[in-house]
Amino acid sequence: MTTAPGAHASLTATLRALGADRATGALSGERGVVYLADGRVVHVESALAPGLQTLLTRSGAVAPDGWWEAVDRAGAQHRVGRRLVDSGRLAAGALELCHLGALFDAAYFLLAHDGRPLRFRPGAVHWLGPVRPVPVDTVLRESRRRRDLLQRIWPDPGLDLAPLARVPAADPAGLPARRRRILACVDGVRTAADIAEALACRTYHTLVELRRLAAGGLVTTAPRTTAPAERTPDPRTATYDDLDTALLRRLKDALEAL
Repeated sequence: MTTAPGAHASLTATLRALGADRATGALSGERGVVYLADGRVVHVESALAPGLQTLLTRSGAVAPDGWWEAVDRAGAQHRVGRRLVDSGRLAAGALELCHLGALFDAAYFLLAHDGRPLRFRPGAVHWLGPVRPVPVDTVLRESRRRRDLLQRIWPDPGLDLAPLARVPAADPAGLPARRRRILACVDGVRTAADIAEALACRTYHTLVELRRLAAGGLVTTAPRTTAPAERTPDPRTATYDDLDTALLRRLKDALEAL
């Protein structure tokens, strides 16, 4: 375990420097880990965003048994992604799109509240193995684009991490179905990540809807001591949030053109 280079620099600056140095290893921040290979980002993990396993198994793209078979057979060789494709459980294009979704979602939460890096482990390799390496600048640019979008909707970054509460007497009439489902989970205790987990949705997409609810005067931040509301989502009726495949395909095409 090694202290990150440029320990007094921001996580973004350190990540950019590691990319320029064509480093391989894992850079840890307060809210996740970035894995690099030869200076490119190959995987990002954050507790605030669903991982590739969640995206694939909850969408029905891969059965849970199939996922764990790939982990058991290929995890030690860092080839889980390749095992999923070679075994016929998943098409290579579907894996790439889901991987990009998981990578950019996790990177947003890791980089949006940019702090100092905690450590860098040279040579560390993720068990998933390479799927679609992404240039550091692309990851930083996409994270900034997402942050700017949220700012335009409602400029309160506290909504990313804080427990959320419904505004008293707010009228939810006329809301789209997805936004109504999300609002029903706002209980004064759950955070955006908690709500996304309860509804099996991607956290960033959930946060977009929560910012829209805040802009409409329906949602605000709340202390964690607020008592939860009685309404809770029924996991049997929760629907999985569709991947933003149009955006991911554009990003994939752009990466292929590099």
